[in-house]
Amino acid sequence: MHLKNRFIRMKLKNSKLIIRQLDKRLQDLHPLRNMEHPKEGWIALIRKTLNMSLRQLGGRLSVTPQGMTKIEKNEAEGSITLNSLREAGDALNMKLVYGFVPKDGSLEKIIEKRAAELAHKIVMRTSTTMKLEDQENSDQRIKEAIADMTEELKREMPKSLWD
Repeated sequence: MHLKNRFIRMKLKNSKLIIRQLDKRLQDLHPLRNMEHPKEGWIALIRKTLNMSLRQLGGRLSVTPQGMTKIEKNEAEGSITLNSLREAGDALNMKLVYGFVPKDGSLEKIIEKRAAELAHKIVMRTSTTMKLEDQENSDQRIKEAIADMTEELKREMPKSLWD
């Protein structure tokens, strides 16, 4: 049993390290979090800015001008594939950059927020049961229990955190 506990602690330590490392990588994308994509799409905007015709860009991609119009339309509608974007980027001498930016600033903050929500739900459910049994806790004790449960959920990161 001791070996199993040691393995679990090591696994949790490694997952925290992985989260921190990924958070550090995602921070490079953080300045882009408020960037909106152009209504007409990046391909059309860049092509027009370079004063390149549909025929010219289509020729670089081995597609007809009509095919190029369809590619631009698909991007504007959000139905384009990553491969098509990458190929169009290459034809425009651009590199496709793809990633996610945490809305809350970091993965650790996402975990913290979700753990706090789940802890509140668990503690309040227990508190309601205790109230029905005339064993009600004080508001301070409930806050402490939520904080303790939040820390435990963050530390253990059970899969149920995301249910």
